[in-house]
Amino acid sequence: MTVANETTNETRADPAPPAPARESAPRSGFGTKLVRLADAIWRPAVLLALIFVAWWVVTAQGWVANYLVPTPGQVWERTMQDWSSLMYHSYVTLYETVVGFLLASVLGLATAVAIAYSRTLERTLYPIVLFAQVIPKIAIAPLIVVWFGNDLAPKIILAVLIAFFPVVVSGVAGLRSTDPELLELSATMGASRWQTFRKIRFPNALPHLMAGEKVAVTLAVVGAVVGEFVGASEGLGYQLMIANGNLDAPLLFAALILMSLIGILLFVIVEVLESLLIPWHASRRSATPLTTS
Repeated sequence: MTVANETTNETRADPAPPAPARESAPRSGFGTKLVRLADAIWRPAVLLALIFVAWWVVTAQGWVANYLVPTPGQVWERTMQDWSSLMYHSYVTLYETVVGFLLASVLGLATAVAIAYSRTLERTLYPIVLFAQVIPKIAIAPLIVVWFGNDLAPKIILAVLIAFFPVVVSGVAGLRSTDPELLELSATMGASRWQTFRKIRFPNALPHLMAGEKVAVTLAVVGAVVGEFVGASEGLGYQLMIANGNLDAPLLFAALILMSLIGILLFVIVEVLESLLIPWHASRRSATPLTTS
């Protein structure tokens, strides 16, 4: 008993081991943001560099005729030669795309709200929206040009028609994904329909809606260019038609590159807007695990 008591007393007397000091979480400073940015862009940058090298090798070795695929140097020289003209046409296409995308976002969100809140409107509007989507826009583009003329209106309308459907589908999916228990709780607490939409339904739908917006903003570029193909005297689509008719491959590639840059720029803007609106969503977190194990 004595030995057991002494052992117990010694055990009680031993001080507990100190808890390991917690490492302070690294602060998200400017340097950390630069590191994350570099980590995000170095892979596509390497891929683009490899594509550029392959392009240069193919054209330098003469494996493809220059009137089909020009050299990077020829494209650069033609871009610098027609810089002011290309910038003007790029501005026209950018303006048509932005206006069409904004209109498609407003109209698409309003349609999605109407469909999500009314079964009658869903059965009425959804088939029409689907019917309008499956019609090839290049087929109705000449008709729209005849109706609205050769100014900016037909290009903006085509951009709206192409970008409208993704906004509607993503908006409806987001508005209907709200937890029913949250809706019951808001009704129990006496919240109005507008308060429920503003505080619960719309924030919950933002992840789906922003995914649709990123698709829509790239499709809006396509819509604007399709309108310029049919009837226009300005814009990158018009430049593409002129270059194609004259077999001017350097101008064709320069217009294609500028068109791609417009789409990438608008996509990045929507991506930044998404990070500001829903920083709490799982898709915006870094180092998201790929598996549950």
